[in-house]
Amino acid sequence: MKLKDFLHYTYVFPVLAVIYYFLNLMGTGVIYDVIAGILLTGSVLSAVHHAEVVAHKVGEPYGTIILALCITIIEVALIISLMVAGGEQAITLARDTVFAAVMIILNGIIGICVLVGGVKYYEQFFARTSATTYLVSIVSILVITLVLPNFTSSVNGPFYNDAQLIFVSIACLVIYGVFLMVQTVRHRNYFIVPDEESGEEHYIPNKSQAIFSFFFLVICLVIVVLMAKGLSKTIEDMVQSVGAPKSLVGVIIAAVILLPEGLAAIRAARNNQIQSSLNLALGSALASIGLSIPAVSVVCIMYDIPLVLGLDKKDIILLSLSVFIVMLSLSRGKTNILYGTVLLVNLAAYIFTVIVP
Repeated sequence: MKLKDFLHYTYVFPVLAVIYYFLNLMGTGVIYDVIAGILLTGSVLSAVHHAEVVAHKVGEPYGTIILALCITIIEVALIISLMVAGGEQAITLARDTVFAAVMIILNGIIGICVLVGGVKYYEQFFARTSATTYLVSIVSILVITLVLPNFTSSVNGPFYNDAQLIFVSIACLVIYGVFLMVQTVRHRNYFIVPDEESGEEHYIPNKSQAIFSFFFLVICLVIVVLMAKGLSKTIEDMVQSVGAPKSLVGVIIAAVILLPEGLAAIRAARNNQIQSSLNLALGSALASIGLSIPAVSVVCIMYDIPLVLGLDKKDIILLSLSVFIVMLSLSRGKTNILYGTVLLVNLAAYIFTVIVP
Protein backbone atom coordinates (compact mmCIF):
# COMPACT_ATOMS: atom_id res chain seq x y z
CA MET A 1 0.00 0.00 0.00
CA LYS A 2 1.13 3.56 -0.73
CA LEU A 3 1.86 6.17 1.95
CA LYS A 4 -1.07 8.35 0.87
CA ASP A 5 -3.44 5.46 1.57
CA PHE A 6 -2.56 5.71 5.26
CA LEU A 7 -3.63 9.36 5.31
CA HIS A 8 -7.24 8.26 4.86
CA TYR A 9 -9.47 9.01 7.86
CA THR A 10 -9.92 5.30 8.54
CA TYR A 11 -6.23 5.10 9.44
CA VAL A 12 -5.80 8.57 10.94
CA PHE A 13 -8.67 8.41 13.46
CA PRO A 14 -7.62 5.17 15.18
CA VAL A 15 -4.01 6.37 15.52
CA LEU A 16 -5.11 9.74 16.94
CA ALA A 17 -7.55 7.99 19.28
CA VAL A 18 -4.80 5.72 20.64
CA ILE A 19 -2.50 8.70 21.25
CA TYR A 20 -5.31 10.71 22.87
CA TYR A 21 -6.30 7.84 25.15
CA PHE A 22 -2.78 7.34 26.50
CA LEU A 23 -2.43 11.08 27.13
CA ASN A 24 -5.10 10.58 29.85
CA LEU A 25 -7.07 13.68 28.84
CA MET A 26 -10.54 12.15 29.11
CA GLY A 27 -12.57 13.24 32.11
CA THR A 28 -10.50 16.41 32.65
CA GLY A 29 -13.01 18.78 31.10
CA VAL A 30 -15.97 19.15 28.76
CA ILE A 31 -13.83 20.14 25.76
CA TYR A 32 -11.53 17.14 26.23
CA ASP A 33 -14.54 14.82 26.46
CA VAL A 34 -16.03 16.30 23.28
CA ILE A 35 -12.74 15.69 21.45
CA ALA A 36 -12.73 12.15 22.82
CA GLY A 37 -16.28 11.66 21.55
CA ILE A 38 -15.26 12.83 18.07
CA LEU A 39 -12.29 10.47 18.02
CA LEU A 40 -14.49 7.65 19.31
CA THR A 41 -17.02 8.23 16.52
CA GLY A 42 -14.24 8.39 13.94
CA SER A 43 -12.82 5.11 15.24
CA VAL A 44 -16.25 3.46 15.03
CA LEU A 45 -16.65 4.61 11.42
CA SER A 46 -13.12 3.38 10.71
CA ALA A 47 -14.05 0.00 12.15
CA VAL A 48 -16.97 -0.16 9.71
CA HIS A 49 -14.69 0.51 6.77
CA HIS A 50 -12.05 -2.02 7.73
CA ALA A 51 -14.63 -4.68 8.60
CA GLU A 52 -16.23 -4.17 5.18
CA VAL A 53 -12.85 -4.49 3.43
CA VAL A 54 -12.22 -7.78 5.20
CA ALA A 55 -15.81 -8.84 4.49
CA HIS A 56 -15.44 -8.16 0.76
CA LYS A 57 -12.28 -10.26 0.76
CA VAL A 58 -13.85 -13.31 2.42
CA GLY A 59 -17.25 -12.95 0.66
CA GLU A 60 -20.80 -13.54 1.87
CA PRO A 61 -22.23 -14.65 4.20
CA TYR A 62 -18.90 -14.55 6.07
CA GLY A 63 -18.68 -10.78 5.62
CA THR A 64 -21.80 -10.01 7.62
CA ILE A 65 -20.77 -12.58 10.24
CA ILE A 66 -17.41 -10.83 10.70
CA LEU A 67 -19.03 -7.43 11.19
CA ALA A 68 -21.62 -8.84 13.61
CA LEU A 69 -18.93 -10.60 15.64
CA CYS A 70 -16.81 -7.44 15.74
CA ILE A 71 -19.72 -5.44 17.13
CA THR A 72 -20.40 -8.16 19.69
CA ILE A 73 -16.76 -8.18 20.80
CA ILE A 74 -17.02 -4.42 21.45
CA GLU A 75 -20.27 -4.91 23.37
CA VAL A 76 -19.03 -7.78 25.50
CA ALA A 77 -15.71 -6.14 26.33
CA LEU A 78 -17.39 -2.89 27.29
CA ILE A 79 -20.07 -4.54 29.43
CA ILE A 80 -17.57 -6.74 31.26
CA SER A 81 -15.12 -3.90 31.90
CA LEU A 82 -17.87 -1.67 33.31
CA MET A 83 -19.38 -4.48 35.41
CA VAL A 84 -16.06 -5.46 36.96
CA ALA A 85 -15.28 -1.83 37.73
CA GLY A 86 -18.77 -1.00 38.95
CA GLY A 87 -19.43 -4.08 41.10
CA GLU A 88 -22.97 -4.43 42.42
CA GLN A 89 -23.93 -1.02 41.04
CA ALA A 90 -23.62 -2.48 37.55
CA ILE A 91 -25.64 -5.67 38.06
CA THR A 92 -28.31 -4.53 35.58
CA LEU A 93 -25.90 -3.10 33.00
CA ALA A 94 -25.64 -6.30 30.93
CA ARG A 95 -29.42 -6.75 30.81
CA ASP A 96 -30.07 -3.10 29.98
CA THR A 97 -27.39 -2.96 27.27
CA VAL A 98 -28.35 -6.25 25.60
CA PHE A 99 -32.06 -5.40 25.75
CA ALA A 100 -31.38 -1.92 24.35
CA ALA A 101 -29.25 -3.42 21.56
CA VAL A 102 -32.01 -5.85 20.57
CA MET A 103 -34.67 -3.11 20.63
CA ILE A 104 -32.50 -0.72 18.61
CA ILE A 105 -31.72 -3.41 16.03
CA LEU A 106 -35.22 -4.86 15.65
CA ASN A 107 -37.01 -1.51 15.63
CA GLY A 108 -34.40 1.11 14.76
CA ILE A 109 -31.95 -0.39 12.28
CA ILE A 110 -34.45 -2.64 10.52
CA GLY A 111 -37.06 0.14 10.63
CA ILE A 112 -34.76 2.71 9.00
CA CYS A 113 -33.54 0.18 6.40
CA VAL A 114 -37.10 -0.78 5.44
CA LEU A 115 -38.23 2.86 5.37
CA VAL A 116 -35.24 4.08 3.34
CA GLY A 117 -35.59 1.21 0.89
CA GLY A 118 -39.36 1.69 0.64
CA VAL A 119 -39.07 5.42 -0.07
CA LYS A 120 -36.48 4.85 -2.82
CA TYR A 121 -37.66 1.57 -4.36
CA TYR A 122 -41.30 1.21 -3.13
CA GLU A 123 -40.77 -2.50 -2.45
CA GLN A 124 -37.68 -4.56 -1.74
CA PHE A 125 -37.49 -8.34 -1.78
CA PHE A 126 -35.58 -10.81 0.36
CA ALA A 127 -35.59 -14.53 1.18
CA ARG A 128 -38.27 -15.29 3.76
CA THR A 129 -36.38 -18.41 4.79
CA SER A 130 -33.43 -16.30 5.97
CA ALA A 131 -35.62 -14.03 8.11
CA THR A 132 -37.42 -17.03 9.61
CA THR A 133 -34.12 -18.75 10.42
CA TYR A 134 -32.84 -15.64 12.21
CA LEU A 135 -36.07 -14.97 14.11
CA VAL A 136 -36.52 -18.55 15.34
CA SER A 137 -33.07 -18.39 16.92
CA ILE A 138 -33.46 -14.85 18.27
CA VAL A 139 -36.88 -15.41 19.87
CA SER A 140 -35.75 -18.60 21.60
CA ILE A 141 -32.66 -16.95 23.12
CA LEU A 142 -34.60 -13.81 24.09
CA VAL A 143 -37.18 -15.76 26.07
CA ILE A 144 -34.60 -18.01 27.76
CA THR A 145 -32.33 -15.15 28.79
CA LEU A 146 -34.55 -12.12 29.43
CA VAL A 147 -38.01 -13.48 30.29
CA LEU A 148 -37.63 -16.90 31.94
CA PRO A 149 -35.51 -15.63 34.92
CA ASN A 150 -38.62 -13.89 36.28
CA PHE A 151 -40.42 -17.22 36.60
CA THR A 152 -37.79 -19.53 38.09
CA SER A 153 -37.94 -20.33 41.80
CA SER A 154 -34.39 -21.34 42.74
CA VAL A 155 -33.51 -17.70 43.40
CA ASN A 156 -35.93 -14.94 44.33
CA GLY A 157 -36.09 -12.10 41.81
CA PRO A 158 -35.03 -11.77 38.16
CA PHE A 159 -31.90 -13.88 38.68
CA TYR A 160 -30.49 -17.24 37.66
CA ASN A 161 -28.35 -19.26 40.05
CA ASP A 162 -24.93 -20.45 38.84
CA ALA A 163 -26.19 -23.79 37.52
CA GLN A 164 -28.98 -22.10 35.60
CA LEU A 165 -26.56 -19.50 34.19
CA ILE A 166 -24.29 -22.27 32.95
CA PHE A 167 -27.20 -24.11 31.31
CA VAL A 168 -28.55 -20.96 29.67
CA SER A 169 -25.09 -20.02 28.41
CA ILE A 170 -24.61 -23.45 26.85
CA ALA A 171 -28.10 -23.25 25.30
CA CYS A 172 -27.27 -19.86 23.74
CA LEU A 173 -23.98 -21.14 22.34
CA VAL A 174 -25.61 -24.27 20.92
CA ILE A 175 -28.32 -22.27 19.14
CA TYR A 176 -25.82 -19.75 17.79
CA GLY A 177 -23.36 -22.46 16.75
CA VAL A 178 -25.98 -24.45 14.84
CA PHE A 179 -27.24 -21.24 13.25
CA LEU A 180 -23.72 -20.47 11.98
CA MET A 181 -23.50 -23.95 10.49
CA VAL A 182 -26.85 -23.42 8.74
CA GLN A 183 -25.79 -19.98 7.50
CA THR A 184 -22.37 -20.95 6.21
CA VAL A 185 -22.68 -24.60 5.19
CA ARG A 186 -26.01 -26.40 4.98
CA HIS A 187 -28.31 -23.59 3.81
CA ARG A 188 -25.92 -20.86 2.74
CA ASN A 189 -28.15 -20.03 -0.24
CA TYR A 190 -30.81 -18.66 2.14
CA PHE A 191 -28.61 -15.68 2.97
CA ILE A 192 -27.06 -14.80 -0.38
CA VAL A 193 -28.41 -12.55 -3.14
CA PRO A 194 -26.68 -13.28 -6.47
CA ASP A 195 -24.79 -10.31 -7.92
CA GLU A 196 -27.03 -10.23 -10.99
CA GLU A 197 -30.06 -9.73 -8.72
CA SER A 198 -28.46 -7.09 -6.54
CA GLY A 199 -27.30 -5.22 -9.60
CA GLU A 200 -23.96 -4.28 -8.04
CA GLU A 201 -20.41 -5.42 -8.63
CA HIS A 202 -18.42 -5.90 -5.46
CA TYR A 203 -14.90 -4.54 -5.10
CA ILE A 204 -12.46 -7.27 -4.06
CA PRO A 205 -9.43 -5.92 -2.16
CA ASN A 206 -6.03 -7.52 -2.59
CA LYS A 207 -4.33 -9.56 0.11
CA SER A 208 -2.21 -6.73 1.54
CA GLN A 209 -5.20 -4.40 1.82
CA ALA A 210 -7.19 -7.08 3.63
CA ILE A 211 -4.31 -7.75 6.06
CA PHE A 212 -3.84 -4.05 6.86
CA SER A 213 -7.59 -3.61 7.30
CA PHE A 214 -7.77 -6.57 9.68
CA PHE A 215 -4.88 -5.12 11.71
CA PHE A 216 -6.53 -1.72 11.94
CA LEU A 217 -9.90 -3.32 12.65
CA VAL A 218 -8.41 -4.87 15.80
CA ILE A 219 -6.94 -1.48 16.78
CA CYS A 220 -10.32 0.19 16.24
CA LEU A 221 -12.15 -2.38 18.34
CA VAL A 222 -9.71 -2.09 21.22
CA ILE A 223 -9.62 1.72 21.28
CA VAL A 224 -13.41 1.99 20.98
CA VAL A 225 -13.81 -0.19 24.08
CA LEU A 226 -11.16 1.75 26.02
CA MET A 227 -12.52 5.18 25.10
CA ALA A 228 -16.14 4.20 25.68
CA LYS A 229 -15.17 2.93 29.12
CA GLY A 230 -13.32 6.19 29.78
CA LEU A 231 -16.38 8.21 28.79
CA SER A 232 -18.84 6.05 30.75
CA LYS A 233 -18.61 8.24 33.86
CA THR A 234 -19.35 11.31 31.72
CA ILE A 235 -22.35 9.54 30.20
CA GLU A 236 -23.66 8.54 33.64
CA ASP A 237 -23.24 12.10 34.95
CA MET A 238 -25.07 13.45 31.91
CA VAL A 239 -27.96 11.02 32.43
CA GLN A 240 -28.20 11.91 36.12
CA SER A 241 -28.08 15.66 35.38
CA VAL A 242 -31.25 15.45 33.27
CA GLY A 243 -32.98 13.29 35.87
CA ALA A 244 -33.30 10.25 33.57
CA PRO A 245 -33.21 6.66 34.89
CA LYS A 246 -29.85 4.90 34.93
CA SER A 247 -31.15 2.38 32.38
CA LEU A 248 -30.72 5.14 29.78
CA VAL A 249 -26.96 4.56 30.10
CA GLY A 250 -27.47 1.10 28.58
CA VAL A 251 -29.39 2.62 25.67
CA ILE A 252 -26.63 5.15 24.96
CA ILE A 253 -23.88 2.50 25.17
CA ALA A 254 -25.84 0.19 22.86
CA ALA A 255 -26.40 3.02 20.37
CA VAL A 256 -22.66 3.78 20.24
CA ILE A 257 -21.80 0.11 19.83
CA LEU A 258 -24.34 -0.42 17.04
CA LEU A 259 -23.44 2.69 15.06
CA PRO A 260 -21.13 0.88 12.60
CA GLU A 261 -23.61 -1.97 12.11
CA GLY A 262 -26.46 0.46 11.53
CA LEU A 263 -24.59 2.59 9.01
CA ALA A 264 -23.51 -0.47 7.03
CA ALA A 265 -27.07 -1.87 6.99
CA ILE A 266 -28.63 1.45 5.93
CA ARG A 267 -26.07 1.86 3.16
CA ALA A 268 -26.94 -1.61 1.87
CA ALA A 269 -30.67 -0.78 1.90
CA ARG A 270 -30.03 2.40 -0.12
CA ASN A 271 -28.18 0.25 -2.67
CA ASN A 272 -31.23 -2.02 -2.98
CA GLN A 273 -29.53 -4.82 -1.04
CA ILE A 274 -32.16 -5.36 1.66
CA GLN A 275 -31.03 -8.97 2.09
CA SER A 276 -27.61 -7.75 3.18
CA SER A 277 -29.27 -5.22 5.50
CA LEU A 278 -31.30 -7.94 7.19
CA ASN A 279 -28.26 -10.22 7.42
CA LEU A 280 -26.36 -7.44 9.17
CA ALA A 281 -29.17 -6.39 11.50
CA LEU A 282 -30.61 -9.76 12.49
CA GLY A 283 -27.15 -11.35 12.59
CA SER A 284 -25.99 -8.64 14.96
CA ALA A 285 -29.07 -9.10 17.19
CA LEU A 286 -28.46 -12.85 17.36
CA ALA A 287 -24.73 -12.47 18.06
CA SER A 288 -25.37 -9.69 20.57
CA ILE A 289 -27.57 -11.74 22.85
CA GLY A 290 -26.35 -15.22 21.93
CA LEU A 291 -22.70 -14.45 22.73
CA SER A 292 -22.92 -11.56 25.21
CA ILE A 293 -24.96 -13.41 27.83
CA PRO A 294 -22.61 -16.45 28.00
CA ALA A 295 -19.53 -14.20 28.20
CA VAL A 296 -21.03 -11.98 30.89
CA SER A 297 -22.28 -15.02 32.81
CA VAL A 298 -18.78 -16.49 32.99
CA VAL A 299 -17.37 -13.23 34.36
CA CYS A 300 -20.19 -12.86 36.89
CA ILE A 301 -19.64 -16.41 38.16
CA MET A 302 -15.87 -15.87 38.40
CA TYR A 303 -16.14 -12.53 40.25
CA ASP A 304 -19.29 -13.48 42.20
CA ILE A 305 -21.22 -10.51 40.75
CA PRO A 306 -25.04 -10.75 40.90
CA LEU A 307 -26.46 -10.65 37.38
CA VAL A 308 -29.98 -9.33 36.84
CA LEU A 309 -31.34 -10.74 33.57
CA GLY A 310 -35.14 -10.74 33.87
CA LEU A 311 -37.00 -7.80 32.33
CA ASP A 312 -39.85 -6.02 34.10
CA LYS A 313 -43.42 -6.27 32.81
CA LYS A 314 -43.25 -3.08 30.75
CA ASP A 315 -40.11 -4.18 28.94
CA ILE A 316 -41.50 -7.68 28.32
CA ILE A 317 -44.55 -6.09 26.64
CA LEU A 318 -42.37 -3.83 24.49
CA LEU A 319 -40.09 -6.73 23.55
CA SER A 320 -43.08 -8.93 22.66
CA LEU A 321 -44.56 -6.15 20.53
CA SER A 322 -41.27 -5.61 18.72
CA VAL A 323 -40.72 -9.30 17.96
CA PHE A 324 -44.34 -9.72 16.81
CA ILE A 325 -44.20 -6.71 14.47
CA VAL A 326 -40.84 -7.75 13.01
CA MET A 327 -42.15 -11.27 12.37
CA LEU A 328 -45.22 -9.87 10.59
CA SER A 329 -43.14 -7.36 8.63
CA LEU A 330 -40.73 -10.02 7.35
CA SER A 331 -43.30 -12.77 6.79
CA ARG A 332 -44.03 -11.95 3.12
CA GLY A 333 -40.53 -11.56 1.74
CA LYS A 334 -41.04 -7.93 0.70
CA THR A 335 -41.08 -4.57 2.45
CA ASN A 336 -42.81 -1.20 2.23
CA ILE A 337 -42.69 2.12 4.09
CA LEU A 338 -45.51 1.22 6.52
CA TYR A 339 -43.49 -1.59 8.09
CA GLY A 340 -40.55 0.74 8.62
CA THR A 341 -42.73 3.48 10.08
CA VAL A 342 -44.39 1.16 12.61
CA LEU A 343 -41.02 -0.22 13.73
CA LEU A 344 -39.62 3.28 14.28
CA VAL A 345 -42.70 4.23 16.31
CA ASN A 346 -42.04 1.16 18.47
CA LEU A 347 -38.47 2.36 19.00
CA ALA A 348 -39.71 5.83 19.95
CA ALA A 349 -42.11 4.27 22.47
CA TYR A 350 -39.28 2.24 24.00
CA ILE A 351 -36.92 5.22 24.37
CA PHE A 352 -39.71 7.47 25.66
CA THR A 353 -40.70 4.96 28.34
CA VAL A 354 -37.05 4.62 29.39
CA ILE A 355 -36.84 8.39 29.94
CA VAL A 356 -40.39 8.70 31.30
CA PRO A 357 -41.08 5.31 32.96
